Amino acid sequence: MSAETPAAAGQFTRRRLQFRAWRGARPFWAGLFVALGGLPIAYFPYANLQIGHLTLAMSTTAGAGSLIIGVLLVVLGVSLWFQKHVRVFAGVAAILLALVSIPVSNLGGFLIGFLFALVGGAMAVSWVPGEPPRAEPPLEGKGTDGAPEGAVPAAAADDTAFPGFPEPGTQAGPAVPGPRGGMDDGEPSQAFTAPGAHDLSGTSPANGANGRHSAG
Repeated sequence: MSAETPAAAGQFTRRRLQFRAWRGARPFWAGLFVALGGLPIAYFPYANLQIGHLTLAMSTTAGAGSLIIGVLLVVLGVSLWFQKHVRVFAGVAAILLALVSIPVSNLGGFLIGFLFALVGGAMAVSWVPGEPPRAEPPLEGKGTDGAPEGAVPAAAADDTAFPGFPEPGTQAGPAVPGPRGGMDDGEPSQAFTAPGAHDLSGTSPANGANGRHSAG
C-alpha cells in the first residue's frame, strides 16, 4: 500500500465536503435539470437517424430556433449555479422556453428536454436560501439550575444576625424617640414619679418637710 493513500483519501473527503457545501448554498439541482433540458432540444433537430441504408433527418424549418432555445436553457442553468439571486427570473424563463420548444423543436426534444426544463424551472422558482441554525430556547417551565420558571432563589440565612437589629444590607425604619427625663408630652411621667410626690399628709423623702407646712 502506498504511503500517499491516506493523504489522498483525506484530500478527496475534504473536496467532497467543499462541493457539498457549495451545492447546498445554491439551486444546484434546478440548474442541472434546466441545462440538461436544453441539450436534447438543441440536438435532435440537427441529428440524423441512420436505419440501415436509410437516413432519417429530424431537422425542421425551425432548426435555428431550436438551437437558440437549447443554448438559452444551458446558459440559464449555469446562471443558477453562479448567480443564485436571479433564480426567479431564470426559473420563469426556463418554463416559458420549455413551453415554446413544444411546437418549435420536435415536441421539446421528444418531451425529454421539455420535462427537464419544466421541472428545473419550477425548482428554481421555489428554491430559497437556508437560514443559519439558531440557539435552542430553554425548556418551558424550567429556569436556571433546574428551578421552576419565575422562581427567585432564596437568600442564604445569615448566622451573624442578632434579634432586634437589622440584617446587613437592609435599611432600618425611622427610630421613634422615647420619653426622656421623666417627661411625657410636657407632663411628668407616671413611671418616673418619685414615691410620695403627691402625698401632702406626710413627710416627703425628698426635702424631709411636712406636707401641710409645705402647702401652707
